Amino acid sequence: MSRAGAWYPTEMSANATATGAMSRPGVTELTRRLVAAGVATGCAAVLVVAFFLSPDGSGAGTHEQMGLPACSWITHLDMPCPTCGFTTAFAHAAEGDILGAFATQPMGALLAIATALVCLGGILIVLTGAPVEALVTRYWTVQWTWIVLGLLLVAWVYKMLRFKGFF
Repeated sequence: MSRAGAWYPTEMSANATATGAMSRPGVTELTRRLVAAGVATGCAAVLVVAFFLSPDGSGAGTHEQMGLPACSWITHLDMPCPTCGFTTAFAHAAEGDILGAFATQPMGALLAIATALVCLGGILIVLTGAPVEALVTRYWTVQWTWIVLGLLLVAWVYKMLRFKGFF
């Protein structure tokens, strides 16, 4: 099946060949740096907000400190939602308590770590102009999407069992 005109990570621009890196054809270095600055700023904002939150001891409800309502899944269904505990896990991780983050919500802890790494990657791109975003487009596959969804499901089951007092 041919997909003419589509960009694939295996295609390299003339500049990429010279530097040994890959980049999307037609994307200027300035554009790459501006997008990276926006991504890094967004990630940093999330981590800064998480740093100023106090992790809720129950493992859920930290988001209420930002004026958000209580989780409707817990109030109506007496079970946590798939992302229940993410804010608490981020708050733990932002304080450097990675083990507490994993104990609260494993997928939330992984996402907090990924957010920090993406922030650092964005800063790297802003400072150097390096096309490191090509690593993601090169190595992210459908299989990785399924793995992440599977991890989310496992983390949700863990959170439900923990919520019901099994851990």
